[in-house]
Order: sequence, then C-alpha cells, then structure tokens
Amino acid sequence: MSLLAIQFLSGLLYANAGEWLMHKYILHGLGGNPQSFWAYHLQEHHAVCAKHAMVDPGYQSVCLTTWNTQSKELAVLTGIVLLHLPLFFLLPALTSAIYLSLALYYYKHRKAHLDPVWAKRHLRWHYDHHLCNQLACGGNWCVTWPWFDHLLGTRKYPEDGLY
Repeated sequence: MSLLAIQFLSGLLYANAGEWLMHKYILHGLGGNPQSFWAYHLQEHHAVCAKHAMVDPGYQSVCLTTWNTQSKELAVLTGIVLLHLPLFFLLPALTSAIYLSLALYYYKHRKAHLDPVWAKRHLRWHYDHHLCNQLACGGNWCVTWPWFDHLLGTRKYPEDGLY
C-alpha cells in the first residue's frame, strides 16, 4: 500500500474519530450548558428536529446572513478546515481525506434533516440518534459513517429499547 493511500485512510479514520469526539463531548457535553456557544446543537437543532419529525427547516436554504444551526455548523466546519490547512503541505492525502469527510458530513447531515425517509434508509445511525431519548441513549455520535460508534460500542439500535 502506498504512503498516499495510508495517509488517505488515516485521514478518513481521523475525521470519523473527530466527528465522534466533537458530537459527544462538545455538541452534547459542552452544549448541555445553556450559556455555551455549543448549546445551539441541543437548544436549537435537537429541539427543532424533535418538533418536526427529524426535519430541521434551517437547512432548507443556505443563508449565511442568518445565524442559525446551519450557519453555525458551517462556521465550525470552516474553522476545522482552516485549522488543518497547514497540514495540507506536509500530508496532502491525509488533509484531502479530512476535507472530503467534512464535505460529506455537511452534505449527509443537511440531507438527513431535509429528507428523513432518506436518512432512515442511508444514515440509520443518525436517524436513530435523533429518535432516541438522549438521556437514555447516549450514543450514535457519528453522522458520516458509524465506524467509531461500532468501534467504541456506542452504536445504539431501536431494539435496544431506548426509544
């Protein structure tokens, strides 16, 4: 296996681990504090999705002049891109995989919250995350791929009796 392939695969794993960590510890952990910037995830996104059967109307159009869940998410993703930019010159395949993962995250997350039927079929783990009673569930932290949920034992299923 070539060094570029190893870099690329490592970038995909790194991005999935980062997605898991950020969702669990920042968006739900720090986001549990209503005074935190990260509270938007629970206070806005999860609350809206609960009222609209997983649909988040904030994703219907891309409007960067409105400070809503989608624009906050895009700001965070832009920050992650900029944070990893210096790595691009050192590890281009790894950084490209990270950037691809960020783009796929945004595409899949947005589509899931505009089309719950699609989400149930193609992103079941994320669909389950939103249906699950978050206090009982505590899982399904991945969006793009459920790799780290499986690896860390946090992939929860409806038959687990959690919702």
